[in-house]
Amino acid sequence: MIDDTNHTNEELSASAFTRQSAIFDAIYSSNTIVSYKRDRVRTHVNQYLASGSSILELNAGTGEDAIYFASQGHSVHATDIAEGMLKELGTKVKKNNLEQQISIEQCSFTMLEALKNKGPYDLIFSNFAGLNCTAELENVLHSLNPLLVPGGLVTLVVLPPFCLWETLLLFKGKFKTAFRRFNSRDGADAQVEGVHFKCWYYKPSFIINILKNDFDVLGVEGLCTIVPPSYIEHFAEKHTGVYNKLTRLESKLKDKWPWKYIGDYYIITLRKR
Repeated sequence: MIDDTNHTNEELSASAFTRQSAIFDAIYSSNTIVSYKRDRVRTHVNQYLASGSSILELNAGTGEDAIYFASQGHSVHATDIAEGMLKELGTKVKKNNLEQQISIEQCSFTMLEALKNKGPYDLIFSNFAGLNCTAELENVLHSLNPLLVPGGLVTLVVLPPFCLWETLLLFKGKFKTAFRRFNSRDGADAQVEGVHFKCWYYKPSFIINILKNDFDVLGVEGLCTIVPPSYIEHFAEKHTGVYNKLTRLESKLKDKWPWKYIGDYYIITLRKR
């Protein structure tokens, strides 16, 4: 069960991303660092995922990852709470003739017990911090086990409570951004398309401790630890040589301490025993 405050926050975030859904791809598809992040996440998943797997995607958005995984021969059940995002996703599925590989269901990740298609799945996947929009991540994590086959995988991309790049923005006078993750026990303010909602930040250890009785950790990688976050606009285009060096360095250090813990995001994969 979710409390009224969290339910209201979900409704607000759903409204925000529905408003953004029609322009979401236009905003982000040409962003070099967003493309870098997607490639990193997909590479991480592919090292563990068997061919022909069934995937439950949480907060699927406009379906960029669902389309990708379906094109690789997997079947995807794509879920999201934002009606506008699912509309965009459905249009892409039809355009790419992927109706047999991708199914769609409007469902919040906090209400997975109400999911019509319960699998079981080979992978539960959530990209780009959708799970940071709930204060009840513990409950979400507890709901994953029954939806997975034995040996099934969970891959989550989550915002941690400390980001090196954001903290460095202190020296540019961007105090609000630099400190927004530090005191977010009650939720940090976020805003998309004029709609305000809350975000919470979680350490990898939080996820690991919640799932430790039934899951083993396969890998944790920092994402945009050394490469700057995508909201630092046009960095890759303005500083191509530096950007290329940073991507190579991040590739070497992505799973090393402390780098795997201090990025804009981290990618974590666990396997059900």
